[in-house]
Amino acid sequence: MKTLLIIATLFIPFSALADHMDVFEFKLKNNCSLSEFLEVVKDFNHDWGEKNSYRAEIAVPIQSDNLVNIYWLGRSASTESFGKAWDTWRNELEDKDSTASKLSKRIDACSENLSRHGYDIY
Repeated sequence: MKTLLIIATLFIPFSALADHMDVFEFKLKNNCSLSEFLEVVKDFNHDWGEKNSYRAEIAVPIQSDNLVNIYWLGRSASTESFGKAWDTWRNELEDKDSTASKLSKRIDACSENLSRHGYDIY
């Protein structure tokens, strides 16, 4: 039985094992400090991310050719999971009283988005 299970796991496509990473490059606006933005991210993770299988972390460069820009590293269990979260986020933005809409306004008030990329993470 163990041998059969081991053989079966060899046939699982590697893509099924990949997380999805959602990467934003952004700058903080002059009226917002890093600690203020980190509070928004904390609220995002607690109030929206946990319910939608999405977790965000912030990467602040300490060694880079660009020490000004900051990175939002959003992680989902798969590209499919990310897609469901994205659909939910986009649909909730239509309701100005939704959690996503309120968080989006706070994010936009504090940051300027420069680029966005998506990655499969193995």
